[in-house]
Amino acid sequence: MASSSLFQSPSFSLKPQTPISPPSPKPHFTTVKCSSSSKCRDNIRDDAHRHNTTHPHHFSAKYVPFNSSSSNDTSSSESYSLDEIVYRSQSGGLLDVQHDMSALKNYDGRYWRDLFDSRLGKTTWPYGSGVWSKKEWVLPEIDSDDIVSAFEGNSNLFWAERYGKQVLSMNELWVKHCGISHTGSFKDLGMTVLVSQVNRLRKMNRPVVGVGCASTGDTSAALSAYCAAAGIPSIVFLPANKISVAQLVQPIANGAFVLSIDTDFDGCMQLIREVTAELPIYLANSLNSLRLEGQKTAAIEILQQFDWQVPDWVIVPGGNLGNIYAFYKGFHMCKELGLVDRIPRLVCAQAANANPLYLHYKSGWDEEFRPVKANTTFASAIQIGDPVSIDRAVYALKKSDGIVEEATEEELMDAMAQADSTGMFICPHTGVALAALIKLRNKGVIGATERTVVVSTAHGLKFTQAKIDYHSKEIPDLACRFANPPVQVKADFGSVMDVLKKYLRQAESFWIRTRIRRISYEH
Repeated sequence: MASSSLFQSPSFSLKPQTPISPPSPKPHFTTVKCSSSSKCRDNIRDDAHRHNTTHPHHFSAKYVPFNSSSSNDTSSSESYSLDEIVYRSQSGGLLDVQHDMSALKNYDGRYWRDLFDSRLGKTTWPYGSGVWSKKEWVLPEIDSDDIVSAFEGNSNLFWAERYGKQVLSMNELWVKHCGISHTGSFKDLGMTVLVSQVNRLRKMNRPVVGVGCASTGDTSAALSAYCAAAGIPSIVFLPANKISVAQLVQPIANGAFVLSIDTDFDGCMQLIREVTAELPIYLANSLNSLRLEGQKTAAIEILQQFDWQVPDWVIVPGGNLGNIYAFYKGFHMCKELGLVDRIPRLVCAQAANANPLYLHYKSGWDEEFRPVKANTTFASAIQIGDPVSIDRAVYALKKSDGIVEEATEEELMDAMAQADSTGMFICPHTGVALAALIKLRNKGVIGATERTVVVSTAHGLKFTQAKIDYHSKEIPDLACRFANPPVQVKADFGSVMDVLKKYLRQAESFWIRTRIRRISYEH
C-alpha cells in the first residue's frame, strides 16, 4: 500500500531523532526542591536502584513462530529479539514469546511461589504491579527504568456467594474482577508490557514515533493512558457509533489522536495493519504477542489468590481471542515450572451475535475456520467476526480440554442484571460468561461443587447506557425479566406508605422463598 501524499513532504522522516510533538499530556513527574528544614526522599525508581532489586540470574525471551502443535517447539530456527519490530513470522503466521524455560527451571516451584508472594501488595518498583511482580516471566530483559506502570493487576477475586447459591446452586463461584484496574479493563495488563517495550525501543532510537491500535473501546483506553504516562503519542482507530460514550471519552481525555471510522472492528483492524506497515507507528493490537505476556499474569494471580490451589474451571469472554490463550499460557507456565500440578479446564464464552469460535468448536474443530460478519451485541468489546488469535485460542482449548459456549442478547443481559442484583456491577461481556456458565450448569457439564472462576473483563461503569436501557425496558425484542425501574410516587405521606408496604410484603415473601431454597440446598 502506498503512503498517503500527506506524508510525502521532505520534512517528514521515519527516523525519530527528534520525536514529533503532537498535543500530549505534561510529564507525569515534577522536580521538587528540598527546603533546609525537610529531607528529600528518593522516588521508588531511585530506591529500587539503590537496593538493586533485579534478579541476579539472567533470564531471556524471544519471538518465535506460533506453532499450534507445540507452543515450545524448538525445531524452527526462526526467531527474533524482542527489540525487533516484527508482528508476523516469515510464513505470515502469528508469533509467540518464548521464554528460556531451562534458565527458569534452575529454580523450583516453591522458589517462584515464595518470590511472587513476597512482592504482593508492596510498593517496591516495579513489583507493586501484579504484572511486573512476575517480571522474570514477562519481559525479563527490560530495565526497570523503562517500565511504564500504574501498578495494574492484583485485582479482586470475588466470592460470588449469593449469585452462586441462588442462581446456580454452587458454593464455589468466584469472579476475577480484572475490570477493577487503572482504565477499567483487563487490557491494562497487556498494555503496560507493550508500552514499556516501546519506551525501551524509543530510547534505543528505533523507528517508533507513536503507537496505534484498532479498538472496540477498552484497548484504546489502555493504550492512550499508558502512552500518556510515558509521553508517547497514541493513535486510535475506532468503529464509528459502535462503542459506549464512556469508552470513547477515555482515549480523548488521555490525549490520543482518535479516528472514528465508518466500519466495524474488523475493518479498523485491517486498516491499522496496513498503516503500521507504512508508517513508524508500533502496532498495539493482540496480533502483537507482547500484550499476552501481561495478560497471562491474571491466571497466575488466580492461583496465587487461591494459595496456589488450582480451580476446576475458568470461564473467559472471547472476541479477538488473545485472552483465552493468555490464560492458558499463564496456567501452563505455572505447571511446567512446578508451582502447581495441573491446569484448570477453560471455557471461552462468545456472544451469539459474534460467535465464529463457537461455530468452529461445534464442528468438532474439523472444518476449516470461517470468519463471520459480527452482528451488533451489547457485549461490544467482543463484537468481532474475524479474530486475530483464532489459532492461539483453538490450541489453548484443545490443550486444556476446553469448551466454547455462546449466549444470546437476552441471556447475557439477564445474566448481567441478575448478577448486579446480588451486589455485583458487571459489564455485558461478563454477562456472556455468566450466561455460558448457567447453560453448562443446566447441562451438568460443570458440577455444583466444582470451583469455578468467571473472568470479568471490564468495569460495569463503562456500560451504564446498556443497563439503563435494560431497566427501562426499552430494548426491542427483550423481555428484560429482571428489570428494576424506579417507581413514580406522588409527593404525599399516604402514597409513599402504600408503595412501601406493598414492597415490604413482596420482599418478605421473596426472603422466605430464598431461605427455603437455601435450606434445601444445604441439606
